[in-house]
Amino acid sequence: TLRPAATRLRFRLGALSAAATWGSCEGWSSLPEGTMNWHFPFFLVATVTLPSVCSQFNPLSLEELGSNTGIQVFNQIVRSRPHDNVVVSPHGIASILGMLQLGADGRTKKQLTTVMRYSVNGVGKVLKKINKAISSKKNKDLVTVANAVFVKNGFKMEVPFVTRNKDVFQCEVQNVSFEDPASACDSINMWVKNETRGMIDSLLSPDLIDGALTRLVLVNAVYFKGLWKSRFQPENTKKRTFVAADGK
Repeated sequence: TLRPAATRLRFRLGALSAAATWGSCEGWSSLPEGTMNWHFPFFLVATVTLPSVCSQFNPLSLEELGSNTGIQVFNQIVRSRPHDNVVVSPHGIASILGMLQLGADGRTKKQLTTVMRYSVNGVGKVLKKINKAISSKKNKDLVTVANAVFVKNGFKMEVPFVTRNKDVFQCEVQNVSFEDPASACDSINMWVKNETRGMIDSLLSPDLIDGALTRLVLVNAVYFKGLWKSRFQPENTKKRTFVAADGK
């Protein structure tokens, strides 16, 4: 059974990845006591905004699953990068943690369940319904959600972990050679580029992969294309200087 002792998350323009490694955890004081300590070394943080589907499911369940976890991650990112523009997709975060949860055991499983606020079965059912709803042809906006597990060549995963991830998250499984970080990154980045229709061509860089320790990289990619509900009228807009959060 997969027992990741530490997990790194990378967010970039709608794509999420978690590299499962074995080592010590670093603190994240905003999480409830007893939950997994996460280390978030972000270099760029952004994601997409998805249409609301709350009317179709229990609002409290979705709020617990998405908003609470998403807000904790958002607050941590803002504190660590106060001058950056930040957009976070709670659904993407929940998907990555849910994929990890299906393969966790013991203390790690308990920590993930506490963070997710759902049992393993509960989170899977909810996320599966959300994926189906937002990707439905009835949705006027174009939304695609893709998940993948990139596993080190020769690393054996438990069959139930692979089977349940395929069923719940429609997750692809690809073998890569993490001993060659550049080659592994090329494979992952190509997958991300294809799933985001060319909008993201570089998610990971070789320095983010430890060839000796990395066993799995879990990736979530969300592609969204839709029309604004309230559009800007061209005749009412003018070109002006744009000022970022740092005043520049």
